[in-house]
Amino acid sequence: MSESPPDDPNAGASRTEPEPEIGADTDSTDTHGTDAHGTETQSGGGAGDPETRRGQGEPSGQKWLSGIVSLIGLWVAISPFVYEVMESMLWNNVLVGAAIFLLAGYNYYRIVSSHPTSTGVMSLVALLGLWILVAPFALEGTVAMEGLDVASDGLVWSNVVSGVLTAIFAAYIAYAAGSEMRAGTAAGTR
Repeated sequence: MSESPPDDPNAGASRTEPEPEIGADTDSTDTHGTDAHGTETQSGGGAGDPETRRGQGEPSGQKWLSGIVSLIGLWVAISPFVYEVMESMLWNNVLVGAAIFLLAGYNYYRIVSSHPTSTGVMSLVALLGLWILVAPFALEGTVAMEGLDVASDGLVWSNVVSGVLTAIFAAYIAYAAGSEMRAGTAAGTR
């Protein structure tokens, strides 16, 4: 009866996964495998996981609000063709509405493609929304209720409602994106 000492202290144990090397990166972003009990596992949540990036700062609410603001901009751009307006209101609404449509659409695209919200772009959209709100009263040099005479009542109310909604939604998106950056997310990590 001769027993030789085992060369490997774990010779009798069966292993399903190799030990990670010292200094190797053990944080995987999305792996499938089996644990020590043979149960299939899936781990996600690393920095490369799109759901994690979305959870880090771009909730789907911001995406949909950006899309809504973009559609409001499109409405502002086409509304002069629905209502009877003077030429300065026509060009103001077409140009500012197109700018809102493109800028908010750009922000929507950024969120969908897993880039962070552009705080500057949405701040500009909020300012453009405020301009749409006051434009019917400010154009033609009148900053009073007399400004209502220069455009149809339908366009004035359309601009007021569109301007308020655009300013509120865009300001919220810009504020939410800015507060996430102040919360400690390092630049370039999302």
